[in-house]
Formats: sequence, structure tokens, C-alpha cells
Amino acid sequence: MSDNDFPYPLMARALILGDRETVGRMTREGLDQGLDPKAIIFKGLIPGMDVVGEKFRRNEYYVPQVLLSARAMYAGLDLLKPLITASATSGYLGTVVIGTAQGDLHDIGKNLVAMMLEGAGFKVFNLGRDVAPETFVQAVREHHATIVGISALMTTTMPAMKRTIDALAAAGFRDRVRVMVGGAPVTQAFADEIGADGYAKDSTLAVVKAKELAGAAAPARP
Repeated sequence: MSDNDFPYPLMARALILGDRETVGRMTREGLDQGLDPKAIIFKGLIPGMDVVGEKFRRNEYYVPQVLLSARAMYAGLDLLKPLITASATSGYLGTVVIGTAQGDLHDIGKNLVAMMLEGAGFKVFNLGRDVAPETFVQAVREHHATIVGISALMTTTMPAMKRTIDALAAAGFRDRVRVMVGGAPVTQAFADEIGADGYAKDSTLAVVKAKELAGAAAPARP
């Protein structure tokens, strides 16, 4: 079966419905047929997640449905990522390192943002919870990141966002890295105050903002 004959729309629909088993099975079938892993991502997985994001924006989907679709996406993505070399960046919208601000242990929202960004075509490195400014800096250095995402759910941990931005500047990365912030207590005014480049109040808007910061234009599909 050629690339043009593979039922990508059916894979996208399975993802939209949160059908993890079908997405995983179709991914394996595509690989068995010799399809390019990036083609499966950009023609099957990403179109499905685009629809999920739009449904979320229109209040047709809520967080549980988005999580089901994201998990279905990973049923395919986890099979595909090992086949794409770690150094390969072509085809990605950009490289993101994301984590929860130092002192903050809440990460459900941050994890959802990470999944949505990966589903939108970004290479994502999720640093986890309680991430120190120097850890963000090291991750930017190691992964050649173009975007840093920082979340906070407590007002007491919001100052760590500013410390992270200052640490990136001190390391000489601020001119080439865009910083996005978000979380329940975070506002656009706070983002402006600390010198962040972007703010988003939810996961789908985070994808929109990340694309904007990455230059908006998506890469050519395989």
C-alpha cells in the first residue's frame, strides 16, 4: 500500500474519538507497510489533534475527552518517536521545554499542555514538577530549545517564573528563546510584568500562542 492509499482520515477519527487501540494498531500497520514515521504524525495524528483542539475551544470537548484523545495520540507517537533520530529537528514547529515553576507540585494542566503541543507538531521535553531555574537553563542548552513553557498553580510559586526568565538571560539564551507562562493565578498583566513573551489560559490557546511564537507557519507536510 502506498502513502496515498493509507487511511489517514480513519486514524485521525480514531484519535478524535479517543480510540487508543485503533490508533496504535493503525500506526503499526503503517510502519509495517514502510510509511515514513513523520507522514503518520503529520497526516494522521496531528490533523486529529487539531480537531480535538477546535472542539475544546467550542466547548464541545472538555478535559476528560481531550485527555482520552491525547492518550490515543501517544499510542501512535510512542511507536514513532524512537524511529526519528533525537537530533532531527526538520519537520517540527520548534523545540519546547516545559515544566512547573520551582516549588509548585501541580502538573495536570502542564502535562495537558505538553501533550497538546506534541500533538500539534512540536518536539517537547517535559521537565516535570518543581523545576528550578537552572534546570530550565540546562534543558535549553541540552535540547537547543526555542520555547520555554512555565506553569504555576499557586501565587507563592509565581515569582519563580521571573527567576527563570532572569536565569535564561544570565545564561545568554534570552535573545533566542521565547518564554510562555500559564496557570490558574497567572494573567496577561503578570506575564507582561515579568517579561514573558506569551501567556495562555488553557491548553488549546497555549498551542495557538506557541505557533505564533514559533513563527506561525507550519512545516511542509511529508
